[in-house]
Amino acid sequence: MKVKNIIIAAAAMLVLSLSAYGEEEYSFKVKNNTDTKIKKILVSEDGNEYGFFDIGAGIEPGKTVTLVWHSSTNGESCEQYFKAVFANGEESEAQQFDFCEEGVELEFE
Repeated sequence: MKVKNIIIAAAAMLVLSLSAYGEEEYSFKVKNNTDTKIKKILVSEDGNEYGFFDIGAGIEPGKTVTLVWHSSTNGESCEQYFKAVFANGEESEAQQFDFCEEGVELEFE
């Protein structure tokens, strides 16, 4: 009976590890080339309604961070609009990027 339980537990762990392995994680880099801290990164599939990335305390001038798409966005279009909201309240103009390309790096200047 114990051997059967061990085999079932091992099989369950294998299935869980394979399903986690199969999920792809999409990431990109954001570089702040301005003199002002970025407080928010806004994103929109249609260019009208924006959501935002959690960037913690923000992105300091001259710094580059890596952001990861939430898995719930995997069914969305590769092309997305992005804007930065700065510490002084100003927003950058929306720019469209293709996130299906590898090594995407957004630069705000």
